[in-house]
Amino acid sequence: INFGIIYGISGFGLARQLGISPGEAKGYIDRYFERYPGIRTYMERTKDEARIKGYVVSPFGRRCWVPGIADKNGARRAYAERQAINAPLQGGAADIIKRAMVRLPAVLKAEGLRSRMLLQVHDELLFEAPVQEAETLAGVVRRVMESAAVLSVPLVVETGIGKTWAEAH
Repeated sequence: INFGIIYGISGFGLARQLGISPGEAKGYIDRYFERYPGIRTYMERTKDEARIKGYVVSPFGRRCWVPGIADKNGARRAYAERQAINAPLQGGAADIIKRAMVRLPAVLKAEGLRSRMLLQVHDELLFEAPVQEAETLAGVVRRVMESAAVLSVPLVVETGIGKTWAEAH
């Protein structure tokens, strides 16, 4: 529900996803905004910023251009508004993982680990490590990722170990 509401899901769309009536879904959305009024404020402020500047800014200062924010076509404008709200959130998450990725090779080397980063998938990093280093690597990666940004809420990182990516989940 969190992501759907932040990304502009309607009562009808939420009802369809949850298999409930549109009225009940609208009630969920209304109660969500009552409980978390700062989210509605963020959404409105972000749309206003995009209308004025033509872009929004990620938490680390990256500009995300929002074409269509002033479009006369309501559907295109609504799409651009959703992009404006979403871009700082996803852009901030991308910035955080990139910061960790830049720092990790030097930290692994300093720790004397032979492990190596293989790839990134969304908010996950996949490593190859000797079995005897796996636990140490997990701790090092968690420490580096959790310190990649200072936020108003804790940045919590989960790790998993396995012979395959699926097993690590």
